[in-house]
Amino acid sequence: MESEKIHCLIIGSGPAGYTAAVYAARANMKPVLYQGIQPGGQLTITTEVENYPGYPDGVQGPEMMVHFEKQAARMGADIRFGLATKVDFSAQPFKVWIDEEKLVEADSVIIATGASAKWLNLESEQRLNGFGVSACAVCDGFFFRGKEVAIVGAGDTAAEEALYLSKLCSNVHMFIRRDEMRASKVMQERVQRTPNIKVYWNTNTEEIVGENKVEAVRVKNVKTGELTTIPISGFFVAIGHQPNSDIFKGWLDMDEAGYLKTIPGTSKTNIEGVFAAGDVQDKIYRQAVTAAGSGCMAALDAERYLSAKGLV
Repeated sequence: MESEKIHCLIIGSGPAGYTAAVYAARANMKPVLYQGIQPGGQLTITTEVENYPGYPDGVQGPEMMVHFEKQAARMGADIRFGLATKVDFSAQPFKVWIDEEKLVEADSVIIATGASAKWLNLESEQRLNGFGVSACAVCDGFFFRGKEVAIVGAGDTAAEEALYLSKLCSNVHMFIRRDEMRASKVMQERVQRTPNIKVYWNTNTEEIVGENKVEAVRVKNVKTGELTTIPISGFFVAIGHQPNSDIFKGWLDMDEAGYLKTIPGTSKTNIEGVFAAGDVQDKIYRQAVTAAGSGCMAALDAERYLSAKGLV
């Protein structure tokens, strides 16, 4: 098996991974970044990004990730296609297998593998993703000012996003699969006190209606079997995110949902020399700008670690 020894390995290529690569390259750490299964991360499935500083006219998500990649490459980062499939963090240097066929031995590892939104797995949902279907109300709610929207989900995130949308949109239709919400009592009360949020209990989404954009949603009451079609312009899925952390199980500390734990105020994991940045360790903010900030932190933490060890 082919093997290679490097100073700094970055796994993942969203805002966190590319920002880490910019800082690591400028610090002469000669970083190698593997882009993973979705080069550019979640931003490549969004359309317009209006809340990232420095883009006064907004920017398309995929275009923004091309800018990030070009900047990291210009600084000297070695950016490659490939997916990390297995790790061994038992000893230095750390071992990471790429596509099950190449072994990389790294003095330091920055994990920026991100998270993936959970979806309902409807054909219409995937087809209209970016054309009225979204998994991020904070990112995309603005585009539906004064319009009717729907949101599916029953936890705190769904409640928060419904409240956020209620300030922008004329009406918010909230679909809950069971006869109760998982959200905390205070969030449930806020939702129920908000006049333009209508909660539908025991309701499943059957189909999102529309050819090239969202026009309506068809829902079914699971108790009565009754089908209802509601005209909407936007459909938000808020049933959670899944951190892409499976290959680190057994090595790194994670919470019950699989998010990597870092020492507060740092990017440090429980293994010295292994750092985590972006959505794989952040279930609270999950924004491009916070991911980029934590990518910077990870590169600075890795630089200090390598310097202390006399490796750079």
